[in-house]
Amino acid sequence: MDLGISGKRALVCASSKGLGLGCAEALADAGVNLVMNARGSDALEAAAADIRARFGVDVVTVAADVSTPEGQAAVLAVAQDVDILVNNAGGPPPGMWSDWTRDDFIAALDANMLAPIAFMKALLPSMMDKGWGRVVNITSQSVKAPIAVLGLSNSARAGLTGYVAGTARQVAGSGVNINNLLPGIHATDRATALDTGVTKAQGITMDEAKAARCATIPSGRYGTREEFGAACAFLCSQHAGFIVGQNILLDGGAVNATL
Repeated sequence: MDLGISGKRALVCASSKGLGLGCAEALADAGVNLVMNARGSDALEAAAADIRARFGVDVVTVAADVSTPEGQAAVLAVAQDVDILVNNAGGPPPGMWSDWTRDDFIAALDANMLAPIAFMKALLPSMMDKGWGRVVNITSQSVKAPIAVLGLSNSARAGLTGYVAGTARQVAGSGVNINNLLPGIHATDRATALDTGVTKAQGITMDEAKAARCATIPSGRYGTREEFGAACAFLCSQHAGFIVGQNILLDGGAVNATL
């Protein structure tokens, strides 16, 4: 399918690996030029070079921590004219309700709620002026079904979801569509970190931890970055103009809900 976005320009945050990289690859495959961001420059430059070689698109890199005002300013200095924004950031660490301090919550909000909001506030006006734009926020299945040990993530991502619910309806009339993708477990470094935590807590192997988690997923497996990226690219396409303010699960059926 021709997504109709060849020649557009996208900012993809946290895109040196994992789901962000999957989104960057899928957009590049559709002919979209990229601004790629991540905290670590080595992995970022390697990913950017690979995408340039495989897809022949223009890629600008910005190594910065987008949870900070300084990092946001560095990214926005080269991304003011983008047509597409993919907000993404690593999730906060797991734990129990009694573990987290105010500082822990502030850090989670900065990375997973306030940074995406800052990028939307900065970039939506130019999209609206052009009469076309796409924003995809990568949140979590925990927005639909909270995960007890991910209380920091539950809280921050739920706040972002509420912001998007109202904002998406305000900008849709200008040709700008905002939606959220809610990943379940995917084969990324985040999955490895979570499974490692299970091995330590339960005294089991990584294979056993993964098998136990797969048993809770109707699809019986972890998702891939490629299929996640394809879903993101479709939401950024010309074909998604009537999808507004939606929260779309990519979880292999793990969340057992009718709506």
